[in-house]
Amino acid sequence: MKFADLHVHTIFSDGTSTPAELISAAREANIDAVSVTDHDTVAGIGPVTEAGLLKNVEVIPGIELTAEFEGTEVHILGYLLDYNNQALLDKLHEVQNDRVDRVYKIAGKLRDMGVALDPRIIFDIAGKGIPGRLHIARALVKEGIVENTFEAFRKYLGDKSPAFVLGFRFQPADAISLIRSVGGIPVLAHPYLFGRDELIPILVEKGLMGLEVYYTEHSQSQINYYRGIAEKYRLLSTGGSDFHGGAKQNIRVGEAKVPYELVEKLKDAKRKLV
Repeated sequence: MKFADLHVHTIFSDGTSTPAELISAAREANIDAVSVTDHDTVAGIGPVTEAGLLKNVEVIPGIELTAEFEGTEVHILGYLLDYNNQALLDKLHEVQNDRVDRVYKIAGKLRDMGVALDPRIIFDIAGKGIPGRLHIARALVKEGIVENTFEAFRKYLGDKSPAFVLGFRFQPADAISLIRSVGGIPVLAHPYLFGRDELIPILVEKGLMGLEVYYTEHSQSQINYYRGIAEKYRLLSTGGSDFHGGAKQNIRVGEAKVPYELVEKLKDAKRKLV
């Protein structure tokens, strides 16, 4: 039986794994297919695809778009999208600029709280990746301000924490529309983190096509619950680990794996869009 992990990150966003390292980890975990779903960038898809060819690991093109709704971050996954589409790349460039601005805003909030963190340290950690809160958390650890990234999010960076900043230009419907405009399958990521299940049918009306039912932090009861919602609204079910390499050391590739038949269902849905 073949398995897939449809939610992994690389050094091109806030993961720490190179394409080769990611593919090696997938092969060791007996994962036959991965989807690169870096935050607000598609830069890693090509390099990971090349690495996958060397070890017979299929790479599903993907992305994780960041949106906001009533003060809460919402993440929309996009699968099998045309990641070379110029309109998509132009829009992502705007979002990536927002992320850079956000780093300075969060650093300013931290400074106002008496926590001095030079943004250059954050950008050095991010390297060629798109900067995000996990990079800031790692910078706080590096500077000895907190002991670990969990503490960084709890004290400073979490959605309800004092240094949190939104600042993204997408609403969930915008992210869904963008993904569909380039032939992709939009899926609501880790719905329990969103915590607004009553909005799922509204997002379905806007074009949402799937739910991330299987997720590292979903309990079996949550899996059953979201699988029921997916069936009710005729949504695709997907799943993945949300692997970030060393940035989230407790999460391995394949921690939340799904049968390959769910990949086949994604591909069937893609064919029906064309």
